Amino acid sequence: MSGPLTGYRVVELAGIGPGPFAGMVLSDLGAEVLRVDRAGSVRPGAGADPTDVLGRGRRSAGVDLKHAGGREAVLRLASQADVLIEGFRPGVAERLGVGPGDCLARNPRLVYGRMTGWGQEGPYAGMAGHDINYIALSGTLSLIGRAGQPPVPPVNVVGDFGGGGMLLAVGVLAALLEASRSGQGQVVDAAMVDGAALLAAMVWGLHAGGTWHERGTNLLDTGAWYYEVYETSDGGHISLGSLEPQFLAEMLRLTGLEDPPDPGDRAKWPETKERLAALIRSRTRDEWAQLLEGSDACFAPVLGLDEAPSHPHHAARGSFVEVEGVVQPAPAPRFSRTPGAVAGPPAAPGQHTDAALTDWGFSAEELAALRRSGAIA
Repeated sequence: MSGPLTGYRVVELAGIGPGPFAGMVLSDLGAEVLRVDRAGSVRPGAGADPTDVLGRGRRSAGVDLKHAGGREAVLRLASQADVLIEGFRPGVAERLGVGPGDCLARNPRLVYGRMTGWGQEGPYAGMAGHDINYIALSGTLSLIGRAGQPPVPPVNVVGDFGGGGMLLAVGVLAALLEASRSGQGQVVDAAMVDGAALLAAMVWGLHAGGTWHERGTNLLDTGAWYYEVYETSDGGHISLGSLEPQFLAEMLRLTGLEDPPDPGDRAKWPETKERLAALIRSRTRDEWAQLLEGSDACFAPVLGLDEAPSHPHHAARGSFVEVEGVVQPAPAPRFSRTPGAVAGPPAAPGQHTDAALTDWGFSAEELAALRRSGAIA
């Protein structure tokens, strides 16, 4: 193990999306993360799926949380852990007997991280939902898209991962820091609807100041001709983000756009964008890269997933790694003295039940009894 969280122990009650993302981040940073999968998901002899990138870096134990012995096993794990994270709907962990009250009674220093879409309370708390719904209610989805068109969901990176799993990881780290001073744990309520709103904090300020207008007409949402994605002659795309005067001047010099208007003249943005789009379509993406890379024009080619890992910049930084033949993003951020690392490939549900629980203090006799009773798989 390596990373700044080496020595910390985390129990992750298995879920989907943002919870596993948070578990992956904590593992990448060096924590020992034990994922507790449902006993019913264990398939004896089934191999792990190497494409389950979110599942990398931790072991898995199969436990039946509805079984008294399984519930007791999780509470015993919580008594030895620094962190427990779960992504059930509000009230489910309590009904299973592994809620914050149950776990903190066993371990007052425990940081109990909760990941939901709507939060632990409020009119929507009990409703099902997904990323698109959480970012819609937060107001953030309304910001994304082009003028005169419906909002465009940015895959599921804003709700599930940026406003969800990453926010949970930040909350867990903050609570661990506080616990190191106070000696007391606490509950971290991370809701994707809250996180999606938080990610748009700057735009809320612009809106309050009267400088954010209809979707697709603003400086940062493809309204401005100098902050936009343009198609090239070969069907590729390039990005331009020439906001500051010196960067805009460099972009104009290199592209050769004639008679550019004052960048603040919004009335001329659409017409100028059409002229610049026609100019960009005169060359291929790679030709523009050859011309603009290395400059201060604020340029980058739009790369696909098959292209990004081999780009010279990523290759130089090691931004992507390969784990069991699957190319995936490397751990981030980077640390000068305690670098993070992928601790291992994804695990199949229950792949490490005996080995992991043994390492957490369960005897062979206890494991045999738990298996006979159906509490573990």
